[in-house]
Amino acid sequence: MPTVAQHVAAALARHISHVFGVMGNGNAYFLDALLRETDASYTPVRHEAGAVVAADAHFRVSGRIAAATTTYGAGFTNTLTALAEAAQARVPLVVVVGDEPTSGPRAWDVDQIALASAVGARTYTVGRLDAAATTAIALEHALSYGIPAVLALPYDVASLEVGPVPPLPELRLPGPLAPSAFAAASVERVARMLAEAERPFLLAGRGAWLAGAGPALGRLAALTGAVTASTALGRALFPESRFDLGVTGGFGAPAAMDLVREADVAVVFGAGLNQFTMRFGELFAPHTHVVQIDIAQAATHARVGDFLRGDARLMAEALADAVERLTVADASPAANSADMLPHPTSASGIPDAAVGGGRRTPWRERVDVPALRAQEPGPADGIAPGGRLDPRTAAARLAELLPEDRVVVTDGGHFLAWANMFWPVAAPNRMVMVGTAYQSIGLGLPSMAGAAAAAPAETTIVLNSGDGGGLMALADFETAVRSAGGRGLAVFWNDGAYGAEVNLYGLKGLSREPMLIPDVDFAALGRALGAEGIVVRELGDLDALAAWAAAAASDRPFLVLDLRIAGDVIAPYQREVIRQNS
Repeated sequence: MPTVAQHVAAALARHISHVFGVMGNGNAYFLDALLRETDASYTPVRHEAGAVVAADAHFRVSGRIAAATTTYGAGFTNTLTALAEAAQARVPLVVVVGDEPTSGPRAWDVDQIALASAVGARTYTVGRLDAAATTAIALEHALSYGIPAVLALPYDVASLEVGPVPPLPELRLPGPLAPSAFAAASVERVARMLAEAERPFLLAGRGAWLAGAGPALGRLAALTGAVTASTALGRALFPESRFDLGVTGGFGAPAAMDLVREADVAVVFGAGLNQFTMRFGELFAPHTHVVQIDIAQAATHARVGDFLRGDARLMAEALADAVERLTVADASPAANSADMLPHPTSASGIPDAAVGGGRRTPWRERVDVPALRAQEPGPADGIAPGGRLDPRTAAARLAELLPEDRVVVTDGGHFLAWANMFWPVAAPNRMVMVGTAYQSIGLGLPSMAGAAAAAPAETTIVLNSGDGGGLMALADFETAVRSAGGRGLAVFWNDGAYGAEVNLYGLKGLSREPMLIPDVDFAALGRALGAEGIVVRELGDLDALAAWAAAAASDRPFLVLDLRIAGDVIAPYQREVIRQNS
């Protein structure tokens, strides 16, 4: 007769195709049922945090919810940093975890419900009679609110026989948040602002990507002649890249960020406007009127002048429709005569009106946007003054050699700037940063397992990690090599230090000894796990990547590149952090 664990596995597998985990006493019956009786795939990881990280990365790449599973006690407490990251990044996932028996806690049990709540996750405890329904409720909660949910299996309940799995209704999930009737006047007003703006600017974030707003935003940008850009989690969302400045904030090119400050009207879709996106308040000039559109309850930054609540796609469509109506209404002889009046000149010296023809030339067609995206280069030979690799030159060379069809998963740390500045990706779900929401490092290697399971089979999975985060996640180095195989490439920016701390506190004169890391040979570690490992000390050593990329994934091993970089080359975003803390 089916057991509670079988009910949980069956209900979960109706909506989830992949589970990542570490087997233990608390989840043994669940894993047995999952593998024997469902079609769900299972990837074992080597540390419990890695299970949650992999499920997190799976959603960020595919948009499909995944599950993690661990045992009780230490198995669960090991997940807390990864759970906090998923909660703060608003990533839905389910963690199936063992828990104390219904008879009460044992000597080694802890209050797992309180611990999960403390990091932002809600727990649903499975009972003997409601296992399948409780599983569905946990899934519904995670997907409705965009956060992780914990599904607790009491130790003495999982193996109880309870009869056939009952039929369950489909999950009921909220639809996109439509603008209210009261927002109609605001939409018309913002549309008028955009239509009349001399230098309109559109900024999109991850919320716009999740809403599927890309086509509508492209239409709105074309109608208004706006220059566009994205946050780090919304990159490549706008369809016309030739008018897109790339990522805003400390990852943005200096000239591109200067142009943003020329905007007279800026409309922000689905972006939280955190301190990094906003360049610590310096992204927009004082004269720029900033409008934020989001599903949050209120504006998320003091710089916002108007806030419109609603789904990014629906609001972009409504604005585009309104701008189109205004354009038609304004296409009259009187309006054309008005357009012949002189227009101002931008701060860059570019006239805001066409030389002839009467109609105003759109701002984006008066600016050489691709030229503005150029990043500050490193030395041509790639060698910094101290004799080690300059990370800027190395990053630019890697961008030339990496397979174009790639997903980049990046750990947290100072080094993350180099991939974000120099490696373009095709869509927001092609640059995955697990750890940045919670300011954590050490979550990069297990991200590869989630990305490999979620991405198309021909896509290369690239890890971007530092030596500090790489060592912290060393347990799942094996997981990365095994799960990604010949599709996998790990780039370790190895400067022998916790670079962010050296840049911030070392420069203040604090003792550097706690900030330093003895030399670690990541290439040798990779070889011990069956990968090909290359220590990169000069640009020519990267030719190994060209040969690797030319081979079929089935014919090549996982590749580890251990880049021995100069630690005193400070990324622009880090310089902004240093200025704020000086």
